[in-house]
Amino acid sequence: MARKKKNITLEKVVIEDYAAEGRSIARVDGKVYFVEQVVPGDVVDIRLTKSKKDWGEGWPTHFHSYSDKRVDPFCQHFGTCGGCQWQMLPYELQLQYKQKQVFDNLKRIGKVALPEMQPILGAAQTRRYRNKVEYTFGTDEFLPKDALSKESAPKAGVAGFHGRGFWSKVVDIETCHLQNEPTNDLRLAIKKLALQNNWSFYNLREQHGFLRTMQVRLCETGEWMANIVVGENDEKKIEQLMQFVLAEFPQITSLLYTINTKHNDSLHDLEPITYYGKGYVIEKLENYQFKIGPKSFFQTNTRQGEELYKITREFAELTGSETLYDLYCGTGSIGIFCSENAGKIIGVEMIDAAIADAKENAALNHLSQTHFYAGDVIKVCDDDFFAKHGRADVIITDPPRAGMHENLVRKINEMAAPTVVYVSCNPATQARDLALLDEKYEVTKIQPVDMFPHTLHIENVVQLKLKS
Repeated sequence: MARKKKNITLEKVVIEDYAAEGRSIARVDGKVYFVEQVVPGDVVDIRLTKSKKDWGEGWPTHFHSYSDKRVDPFCQHFGTCGGCQWQMLPYELQLQYKQKQVFDNLKRIGKVALPEMQPILGAAQTRRYRNKVEYTFGTDEFLPKDALSKESAPKAGVAGFHGRGFWSKVVDIETCHLQNEPTNDLRLAIKKLALQNNWSFYNLREQHGFLRTMQVRLCETGEWMANIVVGENDEKKIEQLMQFVLAEFPQITSLLYTINTKHNDSLHDLEPITYYGKGYVIEKLENYQFKIGPKSFFQTNTRQGEELYKITREFAELTGSETLYDLYCGTGSIGIFCSENAGKIIGVEMIDAAIADAKENAALNHLSQTHFYAGDVIKVCDDDFFAKHGRADVIITDPPRAGMHENLVRKINEMAAPTVVYVSCNPATQARDLALLDEKYEVTKIQPVDMFPHTLHIENVVQLKLKS
């Protein structure tokens, strides 16, 4: 039996076009290749990572010439850190490719009649736009791609982000441009303190160590929350760490720590401990206030999140009397944002803690017409539920990347609300769901929104109207 060839390299290949999900397309002898970290116009050698009959995947190993579309990345970690994959593209071109991605997905996968798509809404702030960043402390540094085949020497400690595709390695970050200062100062100060005191950093392979992860939230209101996660219940070290952070960063309004001795980083089954402050922060969208705890979900780009919600509210076409069903409502932010123009808000969400936050946020904004329920939408929204709360005039759905369950799509068709607004962070699964909704609905408006500049991610809002 002949063995498959390994380490195949295609030489001097011209990159022709943008594909999707941050990759570009090249064609060699009629076969399509999807290539990472290149842009149309580059001429590269491609090391294949996958080769099928009609298509393949690969990475560039050598650039013979660069596209005139490129710009110089502004981050020193670009190419090693996988967080901002598109820094080498001018922002205007990023927006063009994202618009194309939405259109191609809706046409190719959805295959439904579409109106003219509105131009993508770009972000006014393209750097330091995130209100939340999560850092990882570790002992194994993620090195540039040309060194990945070699064993990296263990280090006393690194602090930054997981290497893309390498769960056990951490990119050691000096300056990240995703969040306003003092986010970098805080991370580096804690790293320095730990090294000076010979505190162990968490070894992700062997599952032990003291300093593990850290979550930082900076709000437009000026409030600042840090939750430092440690892998050992060492009271002396924790006390020293907390005192140091408060002394060096007095602008922190809520400082917490979490003890996590599990073999995963999830916080959902852990209880963060408030060391200083009220244990949460308040963020604002327009005049609405939202309480955000260390385990709360909230749009991570506050300014652009407000724009996304404005479009959603506009597409809902509320006049003040409608019953609005907010499916996958999370902590209630979309429903609350739309509440002034609705008669009643009914929110449904699987996660109990999110519903608890939604109820608190409704009370914080003195709303009496909002009602939130925890449970599977399919099971909650039965005939008795509709009889109690009334027929839906408008449905807003904002599912996770996997999109909606087929049963929920059927339920929406069955509910037959005159207007549906579908907010999606994945146009591919949105397109799949639109094909099923086509049984009862037609797409009447489409508005892409760029929530995360310099990344391949894109949000899309679609308005659907019940067919006559």
